[in-house]
Amino acid sequence: MGSLLTESRYIESLTTIDRKKHLQKIKIIKHLYVKGAKTNTDLCSRFNISSPTSMGLLNELMTEGLVEKQGRGKSVGGRKPDLYGLKDNSLFVLSIDMERFKTRIAIFDNNNNNISGIYTYTFQISKDLSAIEQLYTYASDLIESSGINPDKLMGIGISMPGLVAAGAGTSYTYLRTQQQDDTLQQILEQKFEKPVYIQNDVKSATLAEYRFGLAHNKKDVLVISMDWGIGLGIIMDGKLRSGTSGFAGEFGHIPLVEDGALCSCGKRGCLETVASGIALARKAKEGIKSGQSSLLNKLSDQEIEQIEPGVIIDAANQGDQYAINILAETGINLGKGIAILIQLFNPELIILGGKIAEAEQYITIPIQQSINTYCMTQLRETTSIALSELGKDAGILGSVATVMENIFESQIELAR
Repeated sequence: MGSLLTESRYIESLTTIDRKKHLQKIKIIKHLYVKGAKTNTDLCSRFNISSPTSMGLLNELMTEGLVEKQGRGKSVGGRKPDLYGLKDNSLFVLSIDMERFKTRIAIFDNNNNNISGIYTYTFQISKDLSAIEQLYTYASDLIESSGINPDKLMGIGISMPGLVAAGAGTSYTYLRTQQQDDTLQQILEQKFEKPVYIQNDVKSATLAEYRFGLAHNKKDVLVISMDWGIGLGIIMDGKLRSGTSGFAGEFGHIPLVEDGALCSCGKRGCLETVASGIALARKAKEGIKSGQSSLLNKLSDQEIEQIEPGVIIDAANQGDQYAINILAETGINLGKGIAILIQLFNPELIILGGKIAEAEQYITIPIQQSINTYCMTQLRETTSIALSELGKDAGILGSVATVMENIFESQIELAR
């Protein structure tokens, strides 16, 4: 039980009583992971078990090194009860957050403590499987240098951009398996010899917001990632929604402009062509080449061709009016799209994340102005707009939560 990973043939060998006990222990561990330290009374109430049964399970989990006493809870008259929580460094997850041109890797423990630091590697995520060997080398080196017990590594979570069918373990944009029989998930599991879970980067960030960020304890939240592209994560009725194929949230590819610019998806006039990092960079280049007065004119020809949203945001923060104007134009277009989302989903909160969110008031004010213009009053007044507090760590934290929750669910299914 110390590794939490139990094979089906072992569970099948258990008696009915032992299988029930194993299931109860897994449920307790999952509850402590999601909700934090709890008292014995809390666990009895949550799982409808007697106090002696709950205490016996906790004692076994403490003996196995997974649970420990963590102070005392609130008293309802008399002695304060003991709190029980997951012990640090009992279990580990390798989290990989892949972007188009760089990848961040870190190891977290079961209490979401980063025990390795976050390492950033500059290499391009490939359309085919050619990047896997390099990814495996970086990840293996980090596991070895961390000094953790590999037996306690529960699994590996990978977030990546593009169309990702997490349930099927397949990516349709990057690391494509082409005509191979095995899915991307299966190929990675054979390589790492550990469970591997892949997820779209925005959905991963959305799960992080739900577990650790502003969406915690909320039921209806939209998370919008504003980077080179635009992505949407949907939490409805307290659950992350993925759709039939896992592709729900392709917000950036909603047609917005009649006969507009060609989008990467092959259509014309998508929201992404007027309200993304790609659009922002294009506008900056066009303005510089047309002679606009801007701090951006100081850039070399090569820097102009490779301009990133962060450079434009920096210029805006220095008072550059042209940079402020194109950020505002981007925000107005994005606000039109968000107004549609508010009227479709009626969320209580919309969280803005990604690189463009770092523009703060230069992007949020025009977004809000656009929402005020295009959204029905009754709907917009019940929706709050906020900037993510997790920032660039949202994706890597989401991969941790993805692994933990999938491992728990798979073990629960095996033990039923």
